[in-house]
Amino acid sequence: MSIMAEPGAPKAPTDPLLEIYLERRANLVRFFAARTGSPMVAEDLAQELYVKIATRDQEITAENPVALIYRIATNVILDRARGEARTVARDAAWRITAHVSIAGEDVAKEAPADDVAASRQRLRQLVEAVADLPPQMQRAFRLHKLEGRSHADTARVMGISVKSVEKHISAALKALTARLGE
Repeated sequence: MSIMAEPGAPKAPTDPLLEIYLERRANLVRFFAARTGSPMVAEDLAQELYVKIATRDQEITAENPVALIYRIATNVILDRARGEARTVARDAAWRITAHVSIAGEDVAKEAPADDVAASRQRLRQLVEAVADLPPQMQRAFRLHKLEGRSHADTARVMGISVKSVEKHISAALKALTARLGE
């Protein structure tokens, strides 16, 4: 069922600018497309233009309403261009702050998430493999490789010869390599 106005009933107040917009919408879309190079952006701008016209102060009138519509359309394009320029500037500032650039190429400071997850998994495997080493071999490995002590210092702490420390570390590396597949 459609709602129709009764004969003789007063018409709803009309907005001459909206009427002109609706009559010339296709031309306005072409106007926007010619300036932006994109039919999709032109459609978006036509919608923005409609909103600007529909929400303007109704008391504002013009001697040449078509010229006013095209002036508002030009302002809509300028507003969009300014917004895009602000976005580009904000992104550039963020990139300078958050990225390192080498020879003009962005280099992320953080490793990709999948690399981080894989590294954590490998570290867990290494910790488990070290925990499974015989106690003396494990202690020599921890002191030398994880704490960074020299062979001589490791030997002194463990109360064994430097040659024994070298054998423990060599055997630990062979065992870990065999278990971790490298």
